[in-house]
Amino acid sequence: MHQFKFPLARWVSLQAVLWLLVLSSLPAATFNVADFGARPDDPALASPAIQKAIDAAAQAGGGKVVFAKGTYLTGALFLKSNVELHLGEGVVLRAVPDDAAYPDIWSRVAGVEMQWPAAVVNVYGRTNVSVTGQGTLDGNGEYWWRKFWGEDRQGGMLKDYVARGLRWAVDYDCQRVRALLIYDSKDVKVSGITIERSGFWSLTMTYSEHVTVDGVIIRANIGGHGPSSDGIDIDSSREVLVQNCDIDANDDDICLKAGRDADGLRVNRPTENVVIRNCITRAGYGMFTIGSETSGGARNVQVSDMRAIGTKLGIHFKSAKIRGGVIENISIRDVTMENVERPLKFEMNWYPAYSLPTLPAELKDSWHVIVDRD
Repeated sequence: MHQFKFPLARWVSLQAVLWLLVLSSLPAATFNVADFGARPDDPALASPAIQKAIDAAAQAGGGKVVFAKGTYLTGALFLKSNVELHLGEGVVLRAVPDDAAYPDIWSRVAGVEMQWPAAVVNVYGRTNVSVTGQGTLDGNGEYWWRKFWGEDRQGGMLKDYVARGLRWAVDYDCQRVRALLIYDSKDVKVSGITIERSGFWSLTMTYSEHVTVDGVIIRANIGGHGPSSDGIDIDSSREVLVQNCDIDANDDDICLKAGRDADGLRVNRPTENVVIRNCITRAGYGMFTIGSETSGGARNVQVSDMRAIGTKLGIHFKSAKIRGGVIENISIRDVTMENVERPLKFEMNWYPAYSLPTLPAELKDSWHVIVDRD
């Protein structure tokens, strides 16, 4: 059962999040990836050398990993505690279009915990980590977009799964690689970078706390149209500040999530104590969305000084009949919308074929968390 408490008049106290602007200082030591074998504009895979630089910084007690200008082809990178990954102006980290370069890790995807490919850049179970600079994290997503719906957007796995009555499952089984993942981590800052054409969601934080995202630019659809390419997803996380961002996505631009159905109710972790301010959203399905994964609830959220330009929806609350979750103390003010199809939308039975699937018998054991409606 859903419970939405209005009016939205009570402001979230900023005391819990203002300190995010002053994260712990990282050590001053600098580690240049060139010293570990990474060369700009080299067609060879640079991620082994970059990971060595990250590991060396961590072993030294922390430090700043830097790059010469140029493009570096990379698989999954795993940041360590007390390390800053600095992508300076003119630096591009480009994802290699090879599933084998992204090992499976335990994660949560669209509200369900499961094994899933690592992101291009991962902050996984770490403390005091930064990703900074004016450079670019290029998800190089066209490979995964084509895998999802074919070169002409009429085929691929999507066509096959729809024909089998499994539209909902293709989002899980296609296993498109995310650009930047923050998981079970705290004291994390992402600032200044541009994230382009992610294979799936652009910047995702799950089970994390004390996270600041400041001045990040997201361009999800460069060179094509990424299916379900969210901008920033805040999933069962707390003490989060998102500000000064400019987001052009395909699906939700900034979205709060908290688990799906039986699995989300089992975890039962809300998204809470969140401030989102002074951001611009452009293409995308929703400027600010809560859901559809709402099982853990969302509370104490302040959204202000936002501008939507050509975004399909402004403010969107969505869930499903069996999903559960309490949404409370949400304050939204000073929002400007231009060429927005619908400024406010509430859906308590969102996309029933996706949210309430009927599964073939052979799938029910592996997907019981989807069909369990007790």
